[in-house]
Amino acid sequence: MLLLYLGLGALAGLLSGLFGIGGGLVIVPVLVFTFHLLHFPAALSVHMAMGTSLATIIVTAANSTYGHYRQDGIDWRIVRQMSTGIVLGALLGSVLAHGLNGQLLENLFGIYLVLIALKMLLSHNCVSSRSMPKFWVTSLVGGFIGFKSALFGVGGGSVSVPFLNYCGQPMKKAAGISAACGLPIALTGTLTYAVMGCQQSAQLPEWSLGYIYLPAWLGIVVTSAWCARIGARLAHRWPQLLLKRLFAVMLLLIAAKIFLF
Repeated sequence: MLLLYLGLGALAGLLSGLFGIGGGLVIVPVLVFTFHLLHFPAALSVHMAMGTSLATIIVTAANSTYGHYRQDGIDWRIVRQMSTGIVLGALLGSVLAHGLNGQLLENLFGIYLVLIALKMLLSHNCVSSRSMPKFWVTSLVGGFIGFKSALFGVGGGSVSVPFLNYCGQPMKKAAGISAACGLPIALTGTLTYAVMGCQQSAQLPEWSLGYIYLPAWLGIVVTSAWCARIGARLAHRWPQLLLKRLFAVMLLLIAAKIFLF
């Protein structure tokens, strides 16, 4: 299990830096499968995977943000605008996830991935000529991103990157902004999942902090921090269109794993 967590952290960190996602798109389905193998309570496995994922994103997003910052790849004005709604959205999403059935939550997550991937594959223009919308629109989108991210245990890049790309931000810039926005999402979601999970403490395995499974968290963050910086450097060297297509294919593969296994 330790080797699995270390490998998962390396992959999540690389994807975090490369695409501006928190790594939860990979971490959540793998942890769900792992927790089933460890015979964790079936009704809580998905919630624990999402809570643990959000806790690891604090580290991966911080390192990815630093990597993009060194490449001058973050527009902090947009980050501030989106963060206005992110915290409230993340809080609401975490509370809702606590009350949903685990299997339903997993299926919704898979459908969501497919929709985002198809949108990016069918979009031919790499960079739109549009500009960023008004402050209240950007804040509203931030609220939706925070809500969706906490609900599914991901960092928000699967929505924020396509949104920023649609608004005229190149993929490299979108990845940097998305990475920075992942921090308030992860902090808010982690705290809420930890508190809500304490209500189920009698059913949770040892070494759990609410819905956060600490051994998995530690194994993942050990390797994710270093790999996130490598991914950020690669993102500023690879072609824009290639990044966009790889991102969409990755989402489809993860969705297939959810529905077929």
